[in-house]
Amino acid sequence: MVDVHNLTCQTCNNVGLGDGSDGFFYCLRCGSQYEDVIDTAVDEDDLFNKGGDTGGGAAVYLRSQKRRRPVAIKAEPISQYDSQPNFIRNLGVDDETPLREREDFYTAQLDEPSPSVPADFGSVKVASFEDYHNEIRMRYVMGLQIMIELQCEALVKEFKVTPLICGLVGPIWLRFVSGTGVFDGDWADKVIHESEMQNQDEPEDYKLCPKYKTEPHNIFGQRAVMIWFRSLKKRIPLACTVAVSFLACHVAREAVLPSDMMKWTCEGKLPYFSAFVEIEKRMGQPSSACPISSSVMFRPQRAIPVPKLESFAASIAQFIGLELPPVNFYAIAYRYLKKLSLPVEKILPYACRIYEWSMPPDLWLSLSTNYFRLPTHVCVMSILIVAIRILYNINGFGEWEKSLSHNDGVKDSNEMGTNFASHDGPQKHELDSAGLLQHLQAKYNEIADTHEYSKDLPTYLKYCRDVVFAGSEPSYGNHEEESMIEYLWNFYQNEERRILGNKLVKQDVKRSELGEKSDVSFIEKRSRDKGCISRSRTSKEENMRTGFNEPSPNDGNSLEDDFLGSVSDDDSSKSVSEREDSYSDEQSSGKSHVKEAIRQMKLNMEENRFYYIPPSIELKTLDYIHYVRKKDEGALTYVAHADYYILLQACARIAQVDIRILHIGLLSLERRLEWLENRIDRSLHSKPSNISCQFCTVKATENGSDDIPGLSNLNI
Repeated sequence: MVDVHNLTCQTCNNVGLGDGSDGFFYCLRCGSQYEDVIDTAVDEDDLFNKGGDTGGGAAVYLRSQKRRRPVAIKAEPISQYDSQPNFIRNLGVDDETPLREREDFYTAQLDEPSPSVPADFGSVKVASFEDYHNEIRMRYVMGLQIMIELQCEALVKEFKVTPLICGLVGPIWLRFVSGTGVFDGDWADKVIHESEMQNQDEPEDYKLCPKYKTEPHNIFGQRAVMIWFRSLKKRIPLACTVAVSFLACHVAREAVLPSDMMKWTCEGKLPYFSAFVEIEKRMGQPSSACPISSSVMFRPQRAIPVPKLESFAASIAQFIGLELPPVNFYAIAYRYLKKLSLPVEKILPYACRIYEWSMPPDLWLSLSTNYFRLPTHVCVMSILIVAIRILYNINGFGEWEKSLSHNDGVKDSNEMGTNFASHDGPQKHELDSAGLLQHLQAKYNEIADTHEYSKDLPTYLKYCRDVVFAGSEPSYGNHEEESMIEYLWNFYQNEERRILGNKLVKQDVKRSELGEKSDVSFIEKRSRDKGCISRSRTSKEENMRTGFNEPSPNDGNSLEDDFLGSVSDDDSSKSVSEREDSYSDEQSSGKSHVKEAIRQMKLNMEENRFYYIPPSIELKTLDYIHYVRKKDEGALTYVAHADYYILLQACARIAQVDIRILHIGLLSLERRLEWLENRIDRSLHSKPSNISCQFCTVKATENGSDDIPGLSNLNI
């Protein structure tokens, strides 16, 4: 017969089971059912009856004799609150470091006989010291594990990340939790002792709050529950869930950036701020041994800065000894070029060559443990900028200033020439330097880092309900509040319809007014044309009658006389002067437009502490221009041409970094490339001084022994 008193619980690892009088055995500590043993209430002699006269099997269910029944394989999530033994076993604390023996709520209920009088049902078992810290620790760690599971699920379903991250995130998370030491046997006592050592005063008599009178306290009257909870949040902060998820994406070579993770968490697409609602659904309400609500335990107070997230992920990898690869340069660069709407097939191959040749250390996430280090995606964008500058020759030649002086007529003629050339054969349009800068300037104005919930009011209200005020519900039974919400929402919708209707009416009125004006102008033009035609016909008839001949175009008269017809000489000269004045006005307005554009560019650059450099007139060299930083009154000032600044600000907005940070990263990359070029040039021109090879020395060649040993034996 199986001794149930020596069996280990599959849930809490407690030794000893109790008979539940229903054929099953239950743990004396947590009350969970033991699945491998069933009491069949048969004679002991039937235990070894393999067949018998009846052909039946053994009467007692053992693990070796369990039935075989078809069970569908079900994919389980990486964490379940009822799968604590697997979690504890993976941490390595089930056999080597057993948990402290503690008394649970279910012990007295399972050990004592069934209640015989109604008064026994009212007895309440007070939780012990061990019950509190074990329940708080397990609920907090398992809740964070569920949050990671929800984030991986959202990354795979919503953002099409490879499902490989679900398998990678488990070992990373378990190794990190195991390294924090929160599951050590003396963790709870150490935390309480540290809290008492922080207070240098002598302990005094304190009065406990009646609400928390049954809870354990330290010698200064502080609640041990909150001391343990604060220690858990310090060792395993809530932000580590996003860092572990990002780390799994990085190991899986996904083009997911820290800025993406933080944007998705702020928008509510990645469970973080509102994950406590789903955690409470899966884990249930907290027990009396964990008197902390789910919103307090699992709801973050603020978002993580992007540099801190990358630094945190690198620190976790270093903490667990995880070797990280560099970022997926090709995928991230391809994504940036697509956002900039630039030709990928032209720029990306050259950028990959620069990456493979230089291999900058800034692309390794393992070096990002320093919070003040430049992010890895800044290095990716810096390589792209170098490739673009080389391909499009953006080196301060004033392409942007030249594009400002082009009037509309030149643009129209260029467009006509392009259209005309397209009829000759299929030609693919490629941007030149000026066209690239104009495109980047327009792209900079189009791109705006806005969140999805800010597009309209209904989306924002839904975001507030699901993320900002997650878990909040109207007062129970307060129908007046619900009716007020419905009334205000209907009022808003009616106002929206009224405003939209007024806009449509105004647009129709404007269209009708423009149509009437165009009709009037067209009628006036037709009348003027008819008057000119009638006057020209009258003058021609008079000339024919009087015998006066019209001058030919070769008589030295201007072409304006032929175009104006019967207009007098004074009127024609007056119109020509007016046209000359209008042309001079257009030139002056064009010059003022160029000056205004340059002035705005200077102001824009000064806001970011950049100093405008005029275009280079006398070009001393056509090489790559390296910009430097200057110290102006104790502060660093950046000097740059307008062409370079337009490229830099567009790329900085795409990468979601400050333009000066991107400029610093670009300067660092350029210094590395210059250092590599100098080293290669020095290596190519250097000659070895001492050669130890006997076949390469000068003495060997003087002896005339240029025959390689073994070649004389060959018959040729």
